Amino acid sequence: MGSKTLIKWSKQITSSQVQQLIRTERDIQKAILIFDSATAEYTNGFRHDHNTFGLIISRLVSANQFRSAEEILCRMNEEKCKFTEDIFLSICRAYGRVHKPLDAIRIFHKMKEFQCEPTQKSYVSILAILVGENQLKMAQSFYKYMREMGILHSITSLNVLIKGLCKNSGTMDAALRVFREMPDRGYIPDSYTYGTLINGLCKFGKISEAKELFKEMGTKGCSPTVVTYTSLIHGLCQSCNLSEAVELLEEMISKSIEPNVITYSTLMDGLCKVGHSSQAMELFGKMVGKRLSPNMITYSTLINGLCKEGKLQEALEILDRMRLQGLKPDAGLYGKIINGLCDSSKFQEAANFLDEMVLGGISPNRVTWSLHVKINNMVVRGLCTENNPTRAFQMYLSMRSRGISTEAETFSSLVSCFCNKGGLHKAAHIVKEMVLEGCVPDEATWNAIVGGYWGRRKAREAAELLQVELIGEFLEPRI
Repeated sequence: MGSKTLIKWSKQITSSQVQQLIRTERDIQKAILIFDSATAEYTNGFRHDHNTFGLIISRLVSANQFRSAEEILCRMNEEKCKFTEDIFLSICRAYGRVHKPLDAIRIFHKMKEFQCEPTQKSYVSILAILVGENQLKMAQSFYKYMREMGILHSITSLNVLIKGLCKNSGTMDAALRVFREMPDRGYIPDSYTYGTLINGLCKFGKISEAKELFKEMGTKGCSPTVVTYTSLIHGLCQSCNLSEAVELLEEMISKSIEPNVITYSTLMDGLCKVGHSSQAMELFGKMVGKRLSPNMITYSTLINGLCKEGKLQEALEILDRMRLQGLKPDAGLYGKIINGLCDSSKFQEAANFLDEMVLGGISPNRVTWSLHVKINNMVVRGLCTENNPTRAFQMYLSMRSRGISTEAETFSSLVSCFCNKGGLHKAAHIVKEMVLEGCVPDEATWNAIVGGYWGRRKAREAAELLQVELIGEFLEPRI
């Protein structure tokens, strides 16, 4: 960091003044200049303390400037400044946020190097980072290390361990074992413990066990949260127990536990998957009535369900509503709409949506690519069946420019369509591109193009003359 002076400080510059200025400055570079200009006041007796150091470190890691933050740590050490556990933890958590758990552990070990003894809070924070990053082997090793270091169990550390064990089906039983042993160790499971286990069991399809635990939760005086209810509703939907899932939503409301957007969207998804989109729409109305803003998942679920049931008009109305909310459809959502339009033989509208998607710069990703190859080809073939060669050719060129492969059937449809409309040059061009792409034209494609040329007067006359010449040559006696 440089020592560029930014402000004129009063003679009695204080740590709280510096903190206030750094805190209110949104621009990280300007915040650094404030910190540096305060450093320039060292000649007047001012010294940065753990508060100003800690604050600038927090600001730096929020902006992912980790190297600069670690340089400040070293400077604190050089200046014999008092360290606090929270300064180290702010760096550890920031490394966790950017998926660098090993760096979080490295900073954790620096605490002892810098004579700052980590408490249970730090150990649990590192354990939570490892679990959050799905580094389960590392988390279990760290948990053993905690015990070796004499760190006593706490409800928080046990909850973090259970959360980690609930991430894999193979360690689910171990999570339940830890849970059952908790009372023997003097710890009473709380709502978070039950919620984590119920979520894990639902994720791995163990719905009956999840339901038992949910009942037990009530008898132990633990109130289920909206997250617990949502996990169980999701599990019930996955196992097609939709009536139970609906009952659970009603139970929530009766107990004054307000369902959130995820709860409603989860149940809507379950209903749409079994063809109950009208019921899902009713739920959508209730949700909006409670002033809850639908998200992309909500809209995508409804549009997909309505399209599958051929309710295109309703699907397009939901799409308009989504746009009014300022949300833009992604490639997956466009795919669902276009597929629905193709299924209803509305190829012109489908082509318009494809154009809109391309103009919006929305490209399919690895997951949605195969769907978009399918629908692009379907749209071109559909336009050919509607005898709209100009629009079909336009869509074909658009496909080629975007690297979307053309299927053999689509090539054949284009050739046949242009031959019928007298566009033989375009048909020949398409056959050439078809061969270059490694597609072998079938008999119908060859017949269409040869028949097209044969139908032209000049081509027929030339062929007939050639036929006469050839016949004459074979019949004339050779000398």
